[in-house]
Amino acid sequence: MKKSLLYTAVALLGFSISAQSLFAQKKLSEQLTLTAMETLWQDTTVLKGPKGPRWSYDMGVVLEGAAAVWRNTGDGKYFKYIQSSMDAYLDKEGNIATYKSEDFNIDNIKNGRALLLLYKVTGQQKYLLAVNKLYNQIKTQPRTKEGGFWHKKIYPNQMWLDGLYMGQPFYAEYAKLMKKDADFDDIANQFIWMEKNARDAKTGLLYHGYDESREEKWADKKTGLSPNFWGRAMGWYIMALVDVLDNFPKEHPKYKELLAILNRTAAATVKYQDSKSGVWWDILDMPTRQGNYLESSASSMFVYGLAKGVRNGWLPQSFMAAANKGYAGLKKEFVEKAGNERINLTKTVSVSGLGGKPRYRDGSFEYYISEKVITNDPKGMGAFICAAAEMEVATLPKPGKGLTVTVDNFFNNEYMTGPTGDKIPFHYLWEEDDNNGFSLFGKVFNDAGVKTATLKSAPTTANLKGSNIYIIVDPDTQKETANPNFMNADHAKQIAEWVKAGGVLVLLLNDAGNCEITKFNTLPELFGMKFNEDSRNKVQGSNFEQGAVKIPAGNAIFKTAKKVYIKEISTIVAKSPAVPALTDNGDVIIATAKYGKGTVFAVGDPWFYNEYIDGRKLPEDLENYKATNDLVNWLIKQVPGKK
Repeated sequence: MKKSLLYTAVALLGFSISAQSLFAQKKLSEQLTLTAMETLWQDTTVLKGPKGPRWSYDMGVVLEGAAAVWRNTGDGKYFKYIQSSMDAYLDKEGNIATYKSEDFNIDNIKNGRALLLLYKVTGQQKYLLAVNKLYNQIKTQPRTKEGGFWHKKIYPNQMWLDGLYMGQPFYAEYAKLMKKDADFDDIANQFIWMEKNARDAKTGLLYHGYDESREEKWADKKTGLSPNFWGRAMGWYIMALVDVLDNFPKEHPKYKELLAILNRTAAATVKYQDSKSGVWWDILDMPTRQGNYLESSASSMFVYGLAKGVRNGWLPQSFMAAANKGYAGLKKEFVEKAGNERINLTKTVSVSGLGGKPRYRDGSFEYYISEKVITNDPKGMGAFICAAAEMEVATLPKPGKGLTVTVDNFFNNEYMTGPTGDKIPFHYLWEEDDNNGFSLFGKVFNDAGVKTATLKSAPTTANLKGSNIYIIVDPDTQKETANPNFMNADHAKQIAEWVKAGGVLVLLLNDAGNCEITKFNTLPELFGMKFNEDSRNKVQGSNFEQGAVKIPAGNAIFKTAKKVYIKEISTIVAKSPAVPALTDNGDVIIATAKYGKGTVFAVGDPWFYNEYIDGRKLPEDLENYKATNDLVNWLIKQVPGKK
């Protein structure tokens, strides 16, 4: 991408007086991402050498942060930034410019996480072809005799903590996507072997590197270990653990062992947190040694690992105190304002390694503190963005804590051909990241404290008992599913009894021809609603205004969204106890009903799927992401006892 094109994209972010007034509204994760977009890669590349841009893990760390910000905000410019950054290197066959698999450099795997995201969201084959190449490197990567990956071909027999972050999160995500179940043994073993060989029993910290051969000059001749506990190395390790656990199967026999490693690592991390500043030193266990300094990338990584571990239940809640203290320290020690809606991140060590030429890095204290400390290093920026995005979610109100929202996968039960060639469930599912998925909808629920679940069987009062909110979306027609499960009187009765007892039912249908309406009406008619077999708001091409619906001030459900996009919908007839909740030109678009202790919400479109809330497609004045947040907050309040 040319420099001018990126500046055009950045200009869309706004440099006006009105943008200045929004400074306080932009969260720190977003502000630093904007700094990165504007200053780090003005042509979408990083670390340009004399022969042009080269594939580098530094970029992948920042893109990891950008992905978190995109999911937190629903602002498509962050996704487009990730895509343009990766597209600068790929051709249509998935070949990656300047990447050489024969180097067997584990650092080069890192950017594969961005490629996996792009494949899952867009479905473009070039991204899958590219990640296949990175996976092939992993499967042929030279190993220690024990089985650990060499850090690089030029560093034989060596495992570094850095390499766990560079390779394992991608490896786990790929294994899950491509159903490579046997790989999870290997993934777990990399952490197990690293801890076994590099962990110091006295401090609980892990040394930066381990040489199985004991031949490197930096390696202790008895243990093979490098001399010091470098902060960022430990940071890479804890980030690797929490990112791998996102995709590691809970039923795997080594899952609990990974949790134990994470807990030991977290305990050691907190032990060496600076009590005064709340952040961490470059060399973790030498806070008083002259020349040592508080370092921003390691500190960001620890905050991220602790906060994410707590959020997912992998670490006890008690660790959140250290995360909060660390985040306060990050903001005080390392963040400086850089203009309108921008911040800088200071005091990041540019690089630290072991061995190499022409300057040999001996792993001594003197070596580590001799490396340059700079502002807006991409590794530090990416780590801080991840930490800030995580902490921003942690500080959101959790009105839905203790509640469960369940999406139906019985009436909507479609399949597609997956990347491995087998049939996989798709269409309005929580884990689905493409246009049809509910992954962002689910995240909005999760961020409000609500757990997400899926019901694959016919609903009954018994199997709905653990759910507070139940979503039925786009019931199948015969053209969509060979043997669709149609709504019948018994299903409707079971659901109605659950609603009457206090359940919150959400009906997200579709227009005539795209969902089964006639039989399904058996259910909403119990609540005074009937979906018409029509199709309103047909849209030609990108004429989005044809699908626009204005929300009047004072709407009881949508308190922040003023204008939304709802394409090709079935309208609703509402009679008591149902009432219209949103109308447009005389048509009922949304209806609600109180039924016993429960509530029903109905709209004739799936509406809250990724395509229309992730910000990649719609103009900014169409506020579907805001509407999603509004609805989630309203649904939570309908649960008895949550008003």
